[in-house]
Amino acid sequence: MKNSINLKILGAFLCAIAGARAAPLLPVISDQQAGEIGKQIWRNECGGTVSGLTSWNVGEDFPSLGICHAIWYRHGQREKFLESFPLLVAYLKQHGAELPDVLIKNRHNPWPTRGQFLAARDDPDMVALRNFLHDTIGLQGRFVAGRLEQALPKILAGAPADSHAALTMRFQSVAATPRGIYALVDYVNFKGEGVREEERYHGQGWGLLQVLQEMGDTPPGAPARQEFSRAAVSVLKRRIANSPPARGDQRWLAGWEKRCLTYR
Repeated sequence: MKNSINLKILGAFLCAIAGARAAPLLPVISDQQAGEIGKQIWRNECGGTVSGLTSWNVGEDFPSLGICHAIWYRHGQREKFLESFPLLVAYLKQHGAELPDVLIKNRHNPWPTRGQFLAARDDPDMVALRNFLHDTIGLQGRFVAGRLEQALPKILAGAPADSHAALTMRFQSVAATPRGIYALVDYVNFKGEGVREEERYHGQGWGLLQVLQEMGDTPPGAPARQEFSRAAVSVLKRRIANSPPARGDQRWLAGWEKRCLTYR
């Protein structure tokens, strides 16, 4: 019976990839759940501070904005990582948020350097942007939850067919509890789905796909969350080992490990 249920789940997602209508993999994430997850991600990314909603990390060439620290590039800038801030802004606008002038006037990041960004911290445009991001935390929680709902079809589409059943079962095992759903939402917004060829060092990615591949098979619930946490740390350590030394990614390890402990 268990195998029969598993095959039905896998079949539903294969149909989704083919463009057919299929039942959703996850239970519906309520507004309350999305809000709680969003606040936890805000704590993970920004320490739960308003000032952290507009950040530019040392060693990076772009600002990180909102509760999920979405990336915003300058005009013409090309980087390895997915530019997610325009997607967030479009979502907030679509759901009724009134954009501040700085987002109406600027499709791209208007602060060319980290120094200029930090110098503008108390300028009217920056203050308005920060207030806007604070006022829309609930909607941002829905945005990050929605990204997870699209993640597994992308992962299966980009993974070998003979791994689909194992990946689906591991995903399901983690998603069996509310904390597991939080772990999946957080990681996919933290490090992506793992399917973009651009997001690789030495051919190895660090997204949700790679964490699921790293996992062993466990019972649903707490054992799956613990294994997911372990696998996430392993994948992130591999990313650091593969990253260009000039990036200095080793400095992030302690924080990344602490974050992954919240998944357990």
